[in-house]
Order: sequence, then C-alpha cells, then structure tokens
Amino acid sequence: MKNNQIINFTLHDNIYNFTIAIKDRLLQEVEEYYFILEERYNNKQLRLNFSKLEAVQEFVIFECTIPFNDYRQTFFENSIWDLYFVRKNDEEDIKQTRVKSNYENIRFLTTVLEEEKKMFYPYTTRNGKISFRINDFILYSKFETVNLVNDTFSFSGYFNFPPYYKTNEVQITNLKLVMTSNLDEEDIELPIERFKREDLVEKYEGNSNISNTGIKGQCNLKDFINEIDNKLYLKFYLVMDYKYKGQNYEVKSTRIRVNHLENRATRQIINLQNQKVKIVVKPTKKSKYLSVQVSKYNLKNEVIRNMKKKWVKIRRSRKLRVIYKKAFSLISKLPRKKNTIIFESFHGKQFSDSPRAIYEYMAANNMNYDMYWSMDRRHEQVFNDRDVQAVRRFSIKWLLLMARAEYWVSNSRLPLWIPKPKHTKYLQTWHGTPLKRLAADMDEVHMPGTNTTKYKENFIKEASKWDFLVSPNAYSTVIFKRAFQFEKNVIESGYPRNDFLINSNNQESVNNIKKVANLPLDKKIILYAPTWRDNQFYSKGKYKFDLQMDLDRMNEQLGDEYIIVLRLHYLVAENLDLTGYEGFVYDFSHHEDIRELYLIADLLITDYSSVFFDYANLKRPMLFYVYDIEDYRDNLRGFYFDFEQKAPGPLVKTTEEIINEVLAIKENGFIPSTITEEFYNRFCYLEDGQASKRVVEDVFQQ
Repeated sequence: MKNNQIINFTLHDNIYNFTIAIKDRLLQEVEEYYFILEERYNNKQLRLNFSKLEAVQEFVIFECTIPFNDYRQTFFENSIWDLYFVRKNDEEDIKQTRVKSNYENIRFLTTVLEEEKKMFYPYTTRNGKISFRINDFILYSKFETVNLVNDTFSFSGYFNFPPYYKTNEVQITNLKLVMTSNLDEEDIELPIERFKREDLVEKYEGNSNISNTGIKGQCNLKDFINEIDNKLYLKFYLVMDYKYKGQNYEVKSTRIRVNHLENRATRQIINLQNQKVKIVVKPTKKSKYLSVQVSKYNLKNEVIRNMKKKWVKIRRSRKLRVIYKKAFSLISKLPRKKNTIIFESFHGKQFSDSPRAIYEYMAANNMNYDMYWSMDRRHEQVFNDRDVQAVRRFSIKWLLLMARAEYWVSNSRLPLWIPKPKHTKYLQTWHGTPLKRLAADMDEVHMPGTNTTKYKENFIKEASKWDFLVSPNAYSTVIFKRAFQFEKNVIESGYPRNDFLINSNNQESVNNIKKVANLPLDKKIILYAPTWRDNQFYSKGKYKFDLQMDLDRMNEQLGDEYIIVLRLHYLVAENLDLTGYEGFVYDFSHHEDIRELYLIADLLITDYSSVFFDYANLKRPMLFYVYDIEDYRDNLRGFYFDFEQKAPGPLVKTTEEIINEVLAIKENGFIPSTITEEFYNRFCYLEDGQASKRVVEDVFQQ
C-alpha cells in the first residue's frame, strides 16, 4: 500500500468510484482535506464527494466518487483533468498533491458520449499519475504476452474500443495488425485472430461485446525482413474498419503496448539470405510500446559484448568488492604519496564543478602537487580531450593511487565501501546550496535500493570521512552541519565553481562559448535545467524525466528570438527525442560543465534544482517551472525555506505561463524585485571570484 495511490477503481452507471490510501499523519497536520479534479490548462476545479472507510496500519482508506452525468457539460467543454488530494490550513496554506495510478487496465473505465461521438476516460500519465480526458473515439491495444521462438513471433492481448462494448451501434467489419519500419514507408499487414476474453466481462462494465476483444496471432518474421544493411526498427498498430450508425469509419490505434512491468527482452539469432541476423523483441523504456529491432549478427562483436557484460557483473559483485576493499586497506598502510591529489566530479563522469575550479587554480599557480582525475570508464573522452592525468575509476592504478594519496577532492559521495586511509585528507566541496531537505533532515526517502533509515545511516557514515566541507554561505553552513552531522572543518568561502561566473562575465567569453558550441550568436538563450525526482527511476542511480513543455507552442511564440538549451541532471538517464525541434531546442545534458551554460544563458528556467543559487550571481531573470510542486514539497523532499514566497522569480505551472513571462521580460526588461535583491544578499554575498583561492589556502597551504 502506497501513500496517495489508488487501490481500486470502478465504473458503474457513469459513476466513477475509487478507493485511496492516505497516510494518517498527513491528515493530522491540517484543518481540512478533500479531493478535487483540476483542469490542466485553466485550473478550473471540481470538489469531489468522499468518505472514510477504515484505518489500516498507518493509512486511512477513503472512498471517492466522480458522477460523470453531474459534470457532463463541464467535462465536455474542457480537455484534461488531473486528480489531486488537497490539504488546507488557511487560504494561503493549500497543498495539492497529484493522485497516483494503480496501473490497472483503467482505460476500460470509459464513458461513451454517443451524440457527440466522444469518450471520457481515465488514463495513467508517464509519471504514474491519474488523469481524465475527453476526445474522439480512440482505439487502444495491448499485448500481455509476447514470444519469439527462432524466427516465429507470437502475441496475445486485447483491443479496447469503448464504443464497441458500450453501445449497440458499432459493427466491426475488419481488424488488422499493421507493422511499420524505419526503412520502408509501406505498412505490412500481419495475421491476427480474435478470441473470447471472459475475464474482461467479469471485471468491467459493458455489453457482451467486451468478451470479443481478445486478439492473438503469430508470424514468421523472415517473410517480412529483407537483407539487413542498416538496423531495422519495427513498430506495431491495430487498424479497425467499423460501422457506426450506418456510417463507415477507419481508426488506427496508438502504438501497441506491452505489460507495464514487462522489461525482459527476447533475443534470437536466425539465418537470413546467407547472413546471420539478430532479432530483439522488447518494450520501449518509457511508454512500454512493443519494439522489434533487427540487425546484422557479428559473432566477434557479440562475444566481446557478452564478455563485457559478464565482466561488469563480476566487477559489481559483492565478492570482488570485498577483495577490493581488503586490497585497498592493505595498500593504504603503505607510506602516503605526499602532495598527491585525486579529484573527482559527479562520480567520475565530468571534469567540472568546484573540483575543477580548485584544480585549475592550483595548475595556474604552478603549485607543486601531483594531480589526478578519477574518471568513469564510460566518460573517458571527457578527460582524453584535456591535458590532465586521468585514471579509470576502480582500476588497479586507481586503487594504488587512491589508497596512498594525501588528498581526495570530490563534490559528491564516494562508494561507502571505500575506507579512508588515516593519512588522507578528504575535501568535500558538495554541489549546491540546499533548497531540498538533505540526509538526516529528510522525513522519507523514495529512492530505489534503499529505505529512509538505511539512507540516513549511510550518508552520515560517508560524511564522517570528510575532513573539510566547503559551504557557499552561512545559511548552508547551518544546514550542512545538522543534515550531515558534520563536526569537522567547514570552509565558508563561497563555491569555487562560481569564480568562473564572476571572472568571465563578459561578451567576448559568451560569444566564444557559443561559437565552440555551434549555437547562434543572434538569438537569446533560455537555459532549462530541472532536477530529478526521487521516486521516478528506471533503476538505482538512473532517473526518469518527462519534458512537460509544449515545445510546439513555445517554438511558435518564441522561436524567432530565442532558443532553448536543455541541461538535465547528471542522474537522469533520459535520451530525449527532439526530432522536429532542430534549431530551436538543443540538448546539452552531457556538456562537461554547466558553468558555461550559465554564462551564455539570458534566462534560466528551473524547478527545485540548486542551479538557481549559482545563476543568481549573474543577476539575470529566472522562472521556476513547478508543475508538480505539491507532490515534490509534500511527498518527496520538502524545502528549507519558503520557496513559494521567496523564490527569486515567478513560479509557473503551464507552458502558457512560461511564454507569457518570457514575453513580459522581453517587453519590459528584467526588473529586480525586493525579493531578488534579498535573495542575492543572503546567498551570494561571498561570491567574489576568489573562493578557490580561499579553499586552497585553508586545505593545501596550512
């Protein structure tokens, strides 16, 4: 049972009924609470009827109803409605949290509007929340089983066309499965068979036709695949011909999905026209669409790939870690390598941030130190392009250097199993002024692979290894000491990484960065740099991100004068598809150091990321795109100060609001408010371009 997540969801006589679990402590903290539907674009609200059912452990179970007929005209006049749980103390203290889906086949809970030829239905968003929408008749399909044996591809599932089982007016005249490829514009029709699904009759409201929605079939993929020169990607759709009230229609489904939690890929090697071909059947990462990939099979490449996989598995195994830890401890007893420093930024993925600023200061001043960079093997090119000494993380050479180095400099946590030698001084620069609650200050942890107690214990254990901790201001010092339970040396110096913003803030530097990055010189830049969400992930350390902006609308309104540069958080594993937005949207998520993007940006859009504390040093406009602020604030992290009242820029929740704010800045210029001035004086007062010098003097020149 999870907080704020639907348990059961039903539809009878056009009345939606759902039960939901809410943590009891959340109810005790407020004067009033209720459920609403809120229209996504105009923020119109409908308060719903609800009642308490029972208490189960730490949860209270509620029952809530949505009588469609009572709101019929309102729903018809608006497009998308999001379901919220609202907690309220007074008119200014209202906390709205999106309700989570239970991932059942909720699209069967559809109300059909026959006269208007529309349908109203609930659906699960990409972020796992429940929403409702109204639109034209839609054909939806899903495969619950998919198999590949040799070259035979088989499937079984259902189609969902609500007018078929909600009315007596639809007659299906033809139903076919269509396959498309990236190499051929022609659709390929595959054999399909319909069968009875009595389980759907028992579970969902509708006439007897609901039992006729099962689909299955099989085909030999050899019949449809020609000689493979380039990688082939196959997609699948259903196409239906039907009669509705005497008129003939055709409808094409959205891409066919597979089971939401089905992530296993099926692979086969077959012979095709005297060449070996590899076929991989799997769901796409985000939307779980069925995807078939066909490519040439190369035994040598496959062997190398499989060996690498096995080696990675061995390298990450517990046994090897124990051996490695023992070796590390033994080597650390050898004499220290005096004046040797190991730098690391974001787990070895970047040459960036405050470790880079400290390194560059020491190199520029010819300080007598032997300096190395710890690098992730997947990001070697970042370091190969620079004249630095870099060592693969966890390699034998890294082990020998790391265990004997006199200094470590890092901006994020090292793996907990690495013991710090007695002779090593560990400088932790951290990587942001805290807005979100950290470590011991967090009420709940929603990250994969851990729980709240374990996360806090591990964090504090790691922090106990630090000898020095850099703080950007007095505000951060207080929080760091408490959240990290850190009692050693805090260097309140400003962030070394921000020296660049102070010392290079001129038009020549801006133009040089734009030229190297191949960005237009004649357009203003909007930098969008959001953070990650603890509870949206693919796996441990790999987080999802859904770009919830209407790029078409933004391009239409802003494209003549602006471009958008995207910079996702380093923990986000998303590969965004920006096809069609070339020349307007640029993905710089893998750009080595965000400091250059700050410098060229005329405006920053972020959310709860600490980037705005750094960008504030430039005294330029900022917007905060916080479409999920209630969920983030109440369920994930919580904030250290009144972000909604004290943020140094407007908070916006829709694309339209973003556009309006940008156009207002364009027309009136950026006018700092009292809040922005207070913010600068509170958080940026130490940033004078000399932070690196202060840190180096405190740590390396004692």
